Amino acid sequence: MEIVWYGHACFRLKTRGATVVTDPCGKDVGYSIPRLRADIVTISYNHPDYNNCALVQGDPKVIDGPGEYEVKGVFITGIAAPMKKIKGPNQPRNTAYLLDFDGLNICHLGSLDHVPSHAQVEHLSDVDVLLIPVGAFTTISANQAAEIIGMLEPKIVIPMHFKTKATKLKLEPVTKFVREMGLPENMSPLDSLDIDKNSLPSETQIVILNYKE
Repeated sequence: MEIVWYGHACFRLKTRGATVVTDPCGKDVGYSIPRLRADIVTISYNHPDYNNCALVQGDPKVIDGPGEYEVKGVFITGIAAPMKKIKGPNQPRNTAYLLDFDGLNICHLGSLDHVPSHAQVEHLSDVDVLLIPVGAFTTISANQAAEIIGMLEPKIVIPMHFKTKATKLKLEPVTKFVREMGLPENMSPLDSLDIDKNSLPSETQIVILNYKE
């Protein structure tokens, strides 16, 4: 699998059998995302920062809520994780997704803004790659992200939803998360990540990606 980050919560997960795009963001976020082609689009939060499906070509299947789905051999479980920072009757609905690519399990936490309950964590067992927000503001903070990583014990962690030169949002930089995880701040980002089930590390590894323009 090739994992490419396009900024904010938008990734392309590409295998020989299927391509998934997560949370394509609108121009107001600040990223210049090219038109992408995919078989599946997952939307964690019905907001312009996450649901710009017009970016994605190929007549993809759009998944935008909790449930169990199968598309082109990819098994997808959407898990409800409502956003708690915004109170009231119109509380936004965030959906975390667990995507099973022939035994390689990718978890995208979307716009998660709190540490999940034990019941939610049970649905997210056996995570190989965790895509997790770390920039605070409307989502979880660096220390909350570290707590969740300890709960899920994924093999690889890829942070998202943090401050970059491109984003216009008031987010914290990824260096705060890196310090929280006890790693050197000068970690070298990768342009993409190629992995398979057999190449996963034995202990949790943090991988920072450059956003692709």
